[in-house]
Amino acid sequence: TMQNIGRYQNKSSFIEKRRDLRRNQTKAERELWLKIRNSQLGVKFRRQYNIDYYIVDFYCHELGLIIELDGWVHGEDEQKKKDKQREEYLKNKGYKILRYRNEQIKDDFEAVIQDILNHIQALRQTPPHLPW
Repeated sequence: TMQNIGRYQNKSSFIEKRRDLRRNQTKAERELWLKIRNSQLGVKFRRQYNIDYYIVDFYCHELGLIIELDGWVHGEDEQKKKDKQREEYLKNKGYKILRYRNEQIKDDFEAVIQDILNHIQALRQTPPHLPW
């Protein structure tokens, strides 16, 4: 049912999909998760978390912060269109979205972590207005 749209929750209908996504993480997702899990950056992140109709790669509820990693498939036109719609929807709900390419994780990991830390710091100063 869709009556819980906008609520902070993980719908049971998505459990299998989320489980599969966690099991089949890309190398970049795995690497980033090892660095941001267990509140290592000072806030709690969840992985493969669903918000309304979408499952996001990483999500920090406290800050309304979503981190998405893009593999090669995101370069394709149809996927770009879907990503844009999804991003617009989530931004309109008040979420902050950070997007990195897998190559950035591989080639410039420390810069990505620093960028995430900078956003965490900024969001702590001006918390989001989310629909929860």
